[in-house]
Amino acid sequence: MSSAHPIIAITVSSGAGTTTVKKTFENIFRREGVKPAIVEGDSFHRYDRLAMREAMQRAAAAGNPHFSHFGPDANLFDELAKLFQNYGESGRGKVRKYLHDAEEAAPSGQEPGTFTPWEELPAETDLLFYECLHGAVVTETEDVAHHADLLIGVVPTINLEWIQKLHRDKATRGYSTEAVVDTILRRMPDYVNYIVPQFARTHVNFQRVPMVDTSNPFIARDIPTPDESFLVIRFANPRGIDFSYLLAMLHDSFMSRANTLVVPGGKMPLAVQFIFTPMILNLVDRKRRTQ
Repeated sequence: MSSAHPIIAITVSSGAGTTTVKKTFENIFRREGVKPAIVEGDSFHRYDRLAMREAMQRAAAAGNPHFSHFGPDANLFDELAKLFQNYGESGRGKVRKYLHDAEEAAPSGQEPGTFTPWEELPAETDLLFYECLHGAVVTETEDVAHHADLLIGVVPTINLEWIQKLHRDKATRGYSTEAVVDTILRRMPDYVNYIVPQFARTHVNFQRVPMVDTSNPFIARDIPTPDESFLVIRFANPRGIDFSYLLAMLHDSFMSRANTLVVPGGKMPLAVQFIFTPMILNLVDRKRRTQ
């Protein structure tokens, strides 16, 4: 943690509203004149797309059928922790970019599924903004969460996450239901051991809960929409949170516990704006007072 160079880390799971959250934070940064160093967590995967397939095959042949992007063997947690530490100490650090598709890869002349070279972060940024799977990860050797000033979790209920993955992989990658289920099962040990525990370390956690029947995600014909969902927003420390203001601004919301706000799913961008704008401004103000 650093007053001079604050870090915001968002741990997100598929289907929780990742794009919405990222765009909303970008809007806050632009509106408030905050210059972020944006870090995409995919860039800290250990292997590119082709090498990952080969690593999975080697792991399976060696008796490990659960090798996945969720766990430490497929990620550079040491490099991620080093980046957070270096940024907190000096506002500097090295990053690269994972090129997901042909559109992202075209400017660099590389193949999709590869990494750009490591390069220095932009100079004189106000904060570091990380978004991906491991913003609050802790292993036996690395503690990424320790270095962050604001930890945020964005996660759907598990059945909703599976529905999202089924629909995405079948529609965009041509996978069968059986192939997607195999992937879910392969990833499950790493999901339980390295993804789920992060949501107990967050300062604020957003969980999307559908209000339609998702009891059998493998036969769901449609992905529940935000308007068919509620957001359960849990504050690890509710001290200083103006719940009266949030309830007044986020209509049809209510408190389910002393530290938990429940908001209609369609109001997620508003909830992110109202909750995190003051926190971001406080981090930036604290930074500027150290200069």
